[in-house]
Amino acid sequence: MSSPAVKQEWLARARAAVAIEAASLRRAAERLDGELIRAVDLIVAHPGKVVVTGMGKSGHIARTVVATLCSTGTASVFLHPAEAVHGDLGIYQPGDPTVLISRHGSSGELLALVPLLREFRSPLIGILGHAASPLAAQLDVLLDASVEREADPHNLAPTASAVTALALGHALAIALMCARNFTPAEFGRFHPGGQIGRNLRLSVREAMHGGDEVATVPPDASLKEVIIAMTRRPMGGACVVEPDGTLAGFLTDGDLRRALTNHDDIRGLRAADAMTRTPVTIGPDATLADALELMERRPSQISVLPVVEETGRALGLVRLHDIFLGPQ
Repeated sequence: MSSPAVKQEWLARARAAVAIEAASLRRAAERLDGELIRAVDLIVAHPGKVVVTGMGKSGHIARTVVATLCSTGTASVFLHPAEAVHGDLGIYQPGDPTVLISRHGSSGELLALVPLLREFRSPLIGILGHAASPLAAQLDVLLDASVEREADPHNLAPTASAVTALALGHALAIALMCARNFTPAEFGRFHPGGQIGRNLRLSVREAMHGGDEVATVPPDASLKEVIIAMTRRPMGGACVVEPDGTLAGFLTDGDLRRALTNHDDIRGLRAADAMTRTPVTIGPDATLADALELMERRPSQISVLPVVEETGRALGLVRLHDIFLGPQ
């Protein structure tokens, strides 16, 4: 068994690794310049796809960059450099840009690809760890992914360099999102099967509870009546509604607990005495992503929102539970 002192050394090394990688990313961000803009211009000017390639661990980074590009509006495919010369060059259409990712910029497989890609009139964009490498000299655009050292104690494993290359790939994807005016709605269309896509595609109206599902009380209802209504319709809140249907306030379980805590005798209290008069609300045509933002991006998170029309008329409520699981 290792001693506690040795285990603390492990922890110190791990923290140092994260710090080294963080510093590498900061330096990479500071180096970004007009080369990134040139890369974006080249890609946006071409109506086809982007091909991303890399060998070994750089190949794993390339696959991740492809996934990010595809999900953010830039059609992209991965090309294995060794398989390219055995038929996979058939994925190219003339002018398809290529992003080449390499730690040292000396990979034989990538260097052998360059003259072949030129035959396809492919603009070459590199994410390289060495700006003075053989591969760098043959590129149209170079994004500098160099690092001062790797994160491991022996400066061997491609750790900081891998993280930096991935970050530059993400930076390129995000710049392309901006250039294409890529919208959340488009993102949702590309992610129809996941939680993110569901939140972007569905409106509050499609997930909310309304009508008899929701506890609704007038402002002069007694707290006993409020508690009975919320017990019968346990949605986490009650809409306090004026006779004309507008929302006067909102009552949550927490509001009831505070009323019980602050008053020795609650028999004379009405809904209007305990409700939140200006609750956070949302419209029925907002997306579930909008609702989630309102619930979570605040000092104290809330789990239920009243749903109101622009006129102020109360329609019901939507819960955090509904956003993630659908109406229950």
